[in-house]
Amino acid sequence: MLAAAAAVFFLVVRIGATLSAPLTPDVPIEIARPETPPATNLAVHVLLALAAVIALGRLLGALLSRVRQPPVIGEVLAGIMLGPSLLGRLAPDVGAFVLPDSITPALTLIAQIGVVLYMFIVGLELNLDRVGSRAHATVAISHASIVAPFVLGTTLALYLYPRFSTADVPFTSFALFIGVAMSITAFPVLARILSDRGMTHSDLGVVALTCAAVDDVTAWCLLAFVVGVAEARAESALFVVLTTLAFIAVMLLGVRPLIRRLGAGGESRSWRAFVVTLVGVALSALVTEKIGVHAIFGAFLFGAVLPHDGAVARTWTTHLKAPITIVLLPAFFALAGMRTRIDLVATAFAWLVCLLIIVVATAGKFGGTYVAARLSGVDWRPAAGLGILLNTRGLMQLIVLNVGLDLGVLSPALFTMMVLMALVTTMATTPILDLLEGTEMAQDTGSHGATKSRSTTEKMP
Repeated sequence: MLAAAAAVFFLVVRIGATLSAPLTPDVPIEIARPETPPATNLAVHVLLALAAVIALGRLLGALLSRVRQPPVIGEVLAGIMLGPSLLGRLAPDVGAFVLPDSITPALTLIAQIGVVLYMFIVGLELNLDRVGSRAHATVAISHASIVAPFVLGTTLALYLYPRFSTADVPFTSFALFIGVAMSITAFPVLARILSDRGMTHSDLGVVALTCAAVDDVTAWCLLAFVVGVAEARAESALFVVLTTLAFIAVMLLGVRPLIRRLGAGGESRSWRAFVVTLVGVALSALVTEKIGVHAIFGAFLFGAVLPHDGAVARTWTTHLKAPITIVLLPAFFALAGMRTRIDLVATAFAWLVCLLIIVVATAGKFGGTYVAARLSGVDWRPAAGLGILLNTRGLMQLIVLNVGLDLGVLSPALFTMMVLMALVTTMATTPILDLLEGTEMAQDTGSHGATKSRSTTEKMP
């Protein structure tokens, strides 16, 4: 599979070398937004922004829940509505007052802390023993769900490059960025959807979370390689891959046996263990951030090596999961939505290209996952469920897209189309999953993670 993907990619690069792109760069449409003077009290502006995004996000989430959409969609849409796409265009003064540019660094910091802590809790709820029994299927499915969309994405770059890139961008860098962006699964968004549906502890949820984790770690290594190619520094990509593998080995083989003693302590030691664990989360996230893989994977891995039924896990999930999910995490989702510029997709042709991107991305993710799952012995219904879940994109893809935009590889218009693709594939997850599983799934899925649907009880290897 990997050899065939490499052969197709090199064929695409040879064909792409014959293409030419326009010399004039794609200039974004500027929105008249008054300049905001430096805030005299940064805390006041940050609290106002948090109140706005949380309140609007919860309102939209409640409305969307009536049509079986996850609350995370409402939080992302809240960011879009409060950002330059809607509020910034309709009422620039109000937009600059609610979300001034001066608070972006502070809001970003809060968002990053929130998602790091949330992914640690997701790791706590993951049972590695159950994952180990499905290691063969997990490896095959996760890599197929990366290879298939990567190949289709790089092939699609043959069409996109002459129309949405510029002559100063090498085709190889452009094709690599499109391929990696297509390959991403939104790990935090998928975790949130599974949590909202009570599927985190189900067989389908465990395999989906594990595949998504492998997907994104691999994708981040690919991103490091792509950035190295774009900046002519391929040695940095090799460093990221090797150090990431070494860190995972140390956590699983060294830290996990030691940390089990801490997690096995009684209730009298739980708060002491909680403090030590918080330090461990921060250090683990710091290591992966320094390596070049996002900090959330360090936090997730540290949570995964802790006993999921120990005192520390009970302390976090009982006392801190709700405030992290309600207060801190929406800032991460909303901040990503604030950076979206839907006004750049202004013509019928642009919307048709956006639709083409959505179709190719879905075909790659769902098709690659489904075929690999079936070949690994998974029954058709859970295989289709895995394909639907791993087709969830969003924030991790936005991080990749922002890197491409900052390097000048992606144009602002193409960046916006890819963001819309991420939103559409995420919004499609729940209704298609409901259609697959039937109304019995919706009725039997409770808040305690007990899912009695056929899709989670059918054969999983």
